[in-house]
Amino acid sequence: MREIVLDTETTGVEANAGDRIVEIGCVELVNHCPSGRSFHCYLNPQRPMSEGAFRVHGLSDAFLADKPLFAAVADEFESFIADARLVIHNAAFDIGFLNMELKRIGRGPLEQARVVDTLAMARRKHPGAGNSLDALCSRYGIDNTRRTKHGALLDAEILAEVYIELIGGKQTSLGLGAIGGGQTHGGPAGVALERPQRLRALPPRLDPSAIAAHEAFVRTLGKTPLWAGYLGLAEEA
Repeated sequence: MREIVLDTETTGVEANAGDRIVEIGCVELVNHCPSGRSFHCYLNPQRPMSEGAFRVHGLSDAFLADKPLFAAVADEFESFIADARLVIHNAAFDIGFLNMELKRIGRGPLEQARVVDTLAMARRKHPGAGNSLDALCSRYGIDNTRRTKHGALLDAEILAEVYIELIGGKQTSLGLGAIGGGQTHGGPAGVALERPQRLRALPPRLDPSAIAAHEAFVRTLGKTPLWAGYLGLAEEA
């Protein structure tokens, strides 16, 4: 299963009032594991940056002046996300901005049915608790010290880690390997689980007549039946 963890930065908070996207960051997950593939771009919004947005992400008008318009990266962006599920924190915000940009260039919207909103997931899982990206990093022990300001690609990378924790965490080892002294374990890697031992062995469920009947049957199978080795039967001449 292919999923795209996505984040955007914008000139403000009102897509319907003309605010624009200035950065898109995407990280690919395959079967809930990062594949190493990503998409990232800065965009010229063709309008001034609001003071509030600049404080959040630090992207200035001067920095964005020579960046491409959304129309120039739309093909690459849509090719990267393809038909994958989109994983977004507070998805209504980002999808609203992306669909407004797509509408401006005459393209269809991203369907809400393909979107997973990690904010809604977190609110269901941790009702009444703080569920911002920073709060979730703190709750799950995810290092976000690089996040001095918001950045679309960095936030997508961090959100990918948060999302994996929200759906159950990283898969642990199946624990089929042997550890010291031939003891095996069935818990997480490196954790030995104690197995209770029976004080008295269970009695056999076969009576002597059933055992004799089985041995007689095995002798009808030829000179070297596989079962003869298990039963300790001498090879028939």
